[in-house]
Parts: sequence; structure tokens; C-alpha cells
Amino acid sequence: MHHWFTHDIVDGGRLPLFLFFIGFIVGFVCTRISVRLIRAQVRWWFGNMSTGETHVHHMVFGVVLVLVSGVALIAVSLTGSQTTASVLACFFGVGAALVLDEFALIFYLRDVYWAEEGRASVDAVWAVLGATGMVLLGFRPLELFQTSIFADDASVAEIVIELTVAAASLGLAVVVLLKGKIWTGLVGIFAWPLLLVGAVRLARPGSPWARWRYTRRPKRMDRAMSRERRLRRPPIRAKIYLQDLMAGRPDVPRAFSEAESVLDEVVHAAPAPDPATSISSRRGRSGTMVGLPFEGRSTMSSPRSGDPHD
Repeated sequence: MHHWFTHDIVDGGRLPLFLFFIGFIVGFVCTRISVRLIRAQVRWWFGNMSTGETHVHHMVFGVVLVLVSGVALIAVSLTGSQTTASVLACFFGVGAALVLDEFALIFYLRDVYWAEEGRASVDAVWAVLGATGMVLLGFRPLELFQTSIFADDASVAEIVIELTVAAASLGLAVVVLLKGKIWTGLVGIFAWPLLLVGAVRLARPGSPWARWRYTRRPKRMDRAMSRERRLRRPPIRAKIYLQDLMAGRPDVPRAFSEAESVLDEVVHAAPAPDPATSISSRRGRSGTMVGLPFEGRSTMSSPRSGDPHD
């Protein structure tokens, strides 16, 4: 472990990224603990902040912290030491955690922190943690971080080959995402064999790919729906449990019963494409974030006005 940290992280120039990762985790965990304590009406040093009648979300402090630390990082990028960059990257990670903890508010443009839609923030946090962790472990997105492509003595052939591989990986990632396999596409950007698997396997039944390709092939749509119900049930159970645990609803029995109702509502055949437009007029509640646990549900009521959340 010590050899890996010294050789790969410090000597490899990844210490700023590592401290960003640590700062992001610490910032998110501390924020969630704080809001849970506030919601439980536990008296402690932190609390809700407001200016007049306007509630100040912690996202505001995150934006300020990201801007200050980001500008400072740019200012010292050429003249500063790795230690200076690492400290600033840690603050940048804390600010990013404060912002993404309220990603759902940004996405829906309304306060849904304690509502069902608020789980989108947890999804965003997991995506950042997964991508950063993959880079720290040495994976390169789209194979673009090869040493040869940025070397001064790189040949034209090497650059063309690297860019071709990156373009092919990006194309596969687009296909996988269109098939509704969000996590396979995100992780596959760093491990391209996953993109091959995701591209050749059946699409999820509610995905754009299924809408375009499966609506006139009922047998394939039936296979996709059967596979969705058989394989997606355990992951959805685990995902709802983790989201409830992190987002303020640590109710284990509810996670299992909720998974069954979610599957009954989410697993459905995609509608046929509208010939009058290239974009379906049906708009899911999760927008472009296909496959969130609340996709397809009736409109949830907004959180109770008395619930503190920040």
C-alpha cells in the first residue's frame, strides 16, 4: 500500500487528484451527517442559514469554494509545487461535494432535497467517485492519456492510432448509453471491453435504442423485458437501500418493498418513435437521466415546508 501510494500517487503526479478524491468524500459525508442531524432537530453548531426570508443552500458555499480554489489552481499550475496544488485540489473536492449534494436542485430547478427526485444527487456523487477512482487506479478514459500521444517525439502514426481508438471507444460508449446502460457506459469509458459487452447485449426495454429498434420486433422486446425483470431486481434493491441510507431514509424493509413497485412501474416497453419528430414527446420525470428509481412515477409532492434540509 505504501509502495503504491509513493510510486503511483506521489511520484506519478496524482497527489492533487488523490486529495481531491479525499476532500470530495469527506465533504459529502460531513454534509450528509449535518443535514441528517438538522432534519432530526439535533442541536449542534451547524444549522440552516438564511438571509432575510431566503434560505441559503450549501450549494452556494460549494460554488464559491470551487471558484476560489479553481482559480487558485490555475494561477499556480506552472509555478506552484505539487503540495500547493494538492491542498487547493482538496478544497476543490470539498466544494464540488457541496455542489453535487444538491445536484437534484440544479437538475429540476426546484427544491427536491428530501423528495424522491433528490436521489439524483446521490447518483451524481457516485458517478464522480467512480470516475475519479478509476483514474487513480491507472485507468485512462478513452485511452487518451497515453504518454505517446503527448510526447514531443510522438509520430503522426502513433497519434492517429491513439485518436482512432479513442473515437471508436467513444462511439461504443454512445451506443451503450442509448441502450440505457448508464453505468456500463460510464465505467466502460475507462475499461473498453465493457463497452463491447454492453454494445452487443440487449438494450433496456425503456431505452431510446429499444424505442427505435424493438417496437417492431415484439420477441426481442419481450426478451429485453424478461431480462430486465430477472437481472435488475437485485441491483435496484441495493441501489434503493444505499440511496435511502445516504439520503436520509434508512428504512431497510421499505427498500425491498419499494424495489418491487419500482420494477412494476419502470420495466415497460418503450413507445414507438413519433414520426412527426425525432425526439419523443413523452418526457420522463428524470429528463435525460434514464433509469433513476423514480422514473415513470406520478408526480411526487414537494417536501414538507417544515423539513430542514441544509
